[in-house]
Amino acid sequence: MDNNLHSPQDRDETRVVKLDHHDSVRSHVREQVRSEVERLEHRIETLRLVRAPHAAIMISAYERMLDRKKGFLKNWGLRDGNGY
Repeated sequence: MDNNLHSPQDRDETRVVKLDHHDSVRSHVREQVRSEVERLEHRIETLRLVRAPHAAIMISAYERMLDRKKGFLKNWGLRDGNGY
């Protein structure tokens, strides 16, 4: 006798979990992205102080990453009083 009445696909369709609705997941994601934002900001400041040959290119790339991460926090309503 087959104990498996539904295929794995059927089970996936009947149980949809919206992770962004769980406070613990939202908190974890917020803290993770905030940590990444802080590291990027620190790298940018360090590069501004060091006269590296490609510092301007690296700063530009880090600033784009920073803008995307801050945009993610804003779009998902994960910003706090610190602006991110």
